[in-house]
Amino acid sequence: MTKQARWGNMLRLAGLLLFAAASGWAQAEYKLNFQEPATKLAHDVYGLHMGMMYICVVIFVIVFSVMFYSVFKHRKSSGRTPATFHESTKVEILWTVIPTIILLLMTWPVTITLLEMRDSSNPDITIKATGYQWKWGYDYLKGEGEGIKFMSVLSTPQEQIHNTAPKGEHYLLEVDNHVVVPVGKKIRVLTTANDVIHSWFIPAFAVKQDAVPGFIRDTSFRAEREGIFRGQCAELCGKDHAYMPIVVEVVSPEKYTAWVAEQQKKMAASAADPNKVWTLPELVSRGETVYMQNCVACHQPTGKGLPPVFPALDGSKIATGPKAGHIDIVTNGKTGTAMAAFGKQLSDADLAAVITFERNSWSNKTGELVQPNEIKAARK
Repeated sequence: MTKQARWGNMLRLAGLLLFAAASGWAQAEYKLNFQEPATKLAHDVYGLHMGMMYICVVIFVIVFSVMFYSVFKHRKSSGRTPATFHESTKVEILWTVIPTIILLLMTWPVTITLLEMRDSSNPDITIKATGYQWKWGYDYLKGEGEGIKFMSVLSTPQEQIHNTAPKGEHYLLEVDNHVVVPVGKKIRVLTTANDVIHSWFIPAFAVKQDAVPGFIRDTSFRAEREGIFRGQCAELCGKDHAYMPIVVEVVSPEKYTAWVAEQQKKMAASAADPNKVWTLPELVSRGETVYMQNCVACHQPTGKGLPPVFPALDGSKIATGPKAGHIDIVTNGKTGTAMAAFGKQLSDADLAAVITFERNSWSNKTGELVQPNEIKAARK
C-alpha cells in the first residue's frame, strides 16, 4: 500500500468517526466530570479532584514545554554539540526538593478530606444497609423512624432487561422501596453483607463503603438539598451485579415525618397474625408478589429458570416433592450454588406464601399449601 493510500484510509476513518459522533450512532449521554455534588463532602471531593487536575496540567505543560524546547533548541541540525558535563548538584537538589514541596502541599487538603470521610460521629439517624445477592435490606436503627425495615429490590421490568420493551429513563437504577432521609440531617450508614462483598455507593454524596460479610463498617452523609439520588453496588458481587441499584430520596423534615408514620402503618398492617390460618388463594396471591420481587431474575416468570445455573421450578422435584425439602432450601439456601438463603430476608408469612406459590403454579398443581407456623417451626 502506498503512502498516499494509507493517508486516504486514515482520513476516511476519521471522517466515519466524526460522522458517527454527529449522528445517532452515539446514543449514550455524554458527560464530563463527577455528578453534581449534594453534600459538603461531595463538594470537597470535587474541589480536591479539580485542584489536583489543575496541578497536574500545570506540571505537564511545564515539563513538556521544557523538553520540547530543549529538543528543538539543541538539535544536531542547528549545529549544537553535546555538553561534556555529567551531572549538576543544584539541578539534582531542585528536582528533588520542588516535587517534595508540591506533594506536601497536596497532602494537606487530601488528609482533611479523608478525615472528613471517616467522621460518622453524632448522627441524627442510623441505618443499617445489608447487601444480598442482589438487593439491599435496610433497618432504621436509631433516630426518627427507628424500627422501620424493608427490602429494596430492582423494579426495572423484565421486558426492558430482555429487550422486548423500550428502556425506561432510569433503566437498572430504580427500586421498589427508596431509602428516605430528611434534608440537613446527618445520616450514619452501617454496611454489612449476607453472602459476598457488596459496596454501597452514591456518587452525588461522595459515599462508597464496602459491605463485607461478618463485619460492620460505617459511613455517613448530610444531604444539602432535596431530590432523588441514585447509585449502584460497586463490587462485582455475582451474575446480577448490574441489577443491584441504590436509591436515596432526600425530603423535607415534615415529609420525612409523614413517611415514617406511613411506613409504621404499613409494617403494622403487613405483620401477619402468627395464629392465622391462610387459604390457598391468599397464599398464592401474596406468594406471586414475593416471587416477582425475589426469585424471578433467576427462575424467570415462567418458572423455567436458566439451566444449568438456575434450574427450572416448573415440574422440579423440589417444588413437587415433600414440603420439608422445599422449605429447607428456600429458607437456608444451598451451599455451593447460586441459591441464596431467604430465611433472614423474608418473614414467615412471605416464605410460606412464595413456597405455596411455587408448588401451585405453572404445571405444579400439588394443591398443597404451607402455613407461616410451619416456617416458624422449621427455623428452630
